Parts: sequence; structure tokens; C-alpha cells
Amino acid sequence: MSTTLAPSRTASVVTARDPKGTKFVSIVEAAYNKAGLSEDEAQRVNDTAGLADLIGTFIADNRLTDRYKDEEVSSKYGYLSGYKKPKDVIAQTNKLRELFPGVGFASEQMARPDVANAEGYFAVPRWQSIAPTYGEAVQKVLDALNKAYKGRFKNWREGELGPDQLRQSAKSVAFWEQIGEVQKGFDILLVPAQFGLRHRGRSVRRAREVMESNECGLGAFAAGIMLLTHEDRLQHYDDLWIDCAGDEFHDPQFSAAPFVLAPCFSFYDGGLGFGTFRSDVAYDYYGSASGFLVPQA
Repeated sequence: MSTTLAPSRTASVVTARDPKGTKFVSIVEAAYNKAGLSEDEAQRVNDTAGLADLIGTFIADNRLTDRYKDEEVSSKYGYLSGYKKPKDVIAQTNKLRELFPGVGFASEQMARPDVANAEGYFAVPRWQSIAPTYGEAVQKVLDALNKAYKGRFKNWREGELGPDQLRQSAKSVAFWEQIGEVQKGFDILLVPAQFGLRHRGRSVRRAREVMESNECGLGAFAAGIMLLTHEDRLQHYDDLWIDCAGDEFHDPQFSAAPFVLAPCFSFYDGGLGFGTFRSDVAYDYYGSASGFLVPQA
């Protein structure tokens, strides 16, 4: 069965008048009616101090799933090396054609509208335009990063990017298929995304759990491409490091359970590091990069 992500129709906030909001109000109404309050009791309930705060606290406590909620830590790490937001998409696509000769163009008008929680639009080639397999495409991106960082690059998973060890998650495959279908005929896809700050301090699987219905973790290929077009993102030890929650990695020496690791980019020995880490551990200096489906009119 294929996985489908639902693009949000707008970037708006759900209100009490929206279908999901009216359902919440109807639940409160049903509970109120079931109580069978007398006039005096109803008056006391209505006049109870802190009623609005009580409801607000309930909403705050339940707006996110509880699953893996203990896999979050407080984090103050951020973007310290100069990166603020994505470059103009034309500058990004021009850079990609320099790095990967033969890669075509993007549908530049797709870089709109603004999407909630995204920092802007990033240009990411279809990995199939780079290499015949996903692992080979990731390796080409890592090779380009090694060159960009002038050899100050460490790959702890050298020679371990075959399909038996590295794969895209089912959700990630569906995510890119949907974006590719909308931008049919173009080698370079434009995707609204964020570089990790939104999910800093969360384990990979906690980040996956709380992502919106139109949001998906980005894999090593997309995150590596973003680093190639935005070299000011990870140039310092105190920059937020990047989890690649859209990919899954298997190391039989680490665990018999398949694909319980996730790729990540870090700052290492004055340069860039690429490796894998447990998806169930939270560190304050890591954050999962993610992309979003464009709202549909």
C-alpha cells in the first residue's frame, strides 16, 4: 500500500468555525448537556475562575502526540554561520548545474506561496537525475561536499550506502513522488523546507511523530544538496547539526532490528562530518530538516 501525504489547503490556523474546531466545540457541548446542570450549577461553572486557562491547558497538553515525548530536550542551538533563509531559487539552480553537469531546470514559478513552518524554497534535483540508485546519488552529493569543504570532510559510512543499509522511508518516497508529479518535466524540484531549527532537541523518531500531515523529514540526499547550495549553514562547531529523518539506515553490528538508525551531518575537525545515529535519542545540538507539500488552492 502506498503512503500518501495530505497537503494542507492553506497555511491558516484552524479555528472553532472550521470542521475540526466545530468537532471540539460539539464535544464540549455534549459534555455540558450530559451534566444536567441546574441554573445555579450552570452559573457557578460559567463563573469559575480560570475556566479559559483550564481549556487552554488541555489544548496545549494535547496538541502534540504523546508518543516518544520523553525524547525531547531543551535546545538553544541555531544557525550561527551566516545562514538566515534560502537563497534565490535561480542562484540555487545555477549552482546545481555547475556541480552536476547535465542536470536540467526548475519550474521557478513553483517557489510560491509561503508555506507555514518553512524557511523558504530550496532547489533539490531528482536523485534519479544524478545516479541510477539512491545510495549512489547520495555518494555523489557527499563527494561534492568533500570538494566544497576542501577535503575537510569525514564520511563514517564510506562504502555502506547500498540498498541493504541506506533507504528512503516510505513516507519520504511518497513525499517526493507527490512533489515530482506537480513539477513534472523538471529535473530540479522546488520544495519549501526548514534546515533543522523547527525540530531541534528532538530525536529523529519524535520529530517524525510530531510533523504536520503535509511535512516530511528530508533525507541525506536533499539535506546534502541544501548544504551544497548554502555553504554558510554548517561551518562552526556550535551550529545546529542536521538529522536526516527522511532516510533509514541499517547497521547489523549495531542492532538486529532493521533500519533503526538515521543519517546525520555534523561539524567535525574543522569541517563536515557524515554518519548515522540512533533515531530514538535526543540531543540538543541536532535538529531534523524537513520539507512541506505546497498548499493546494
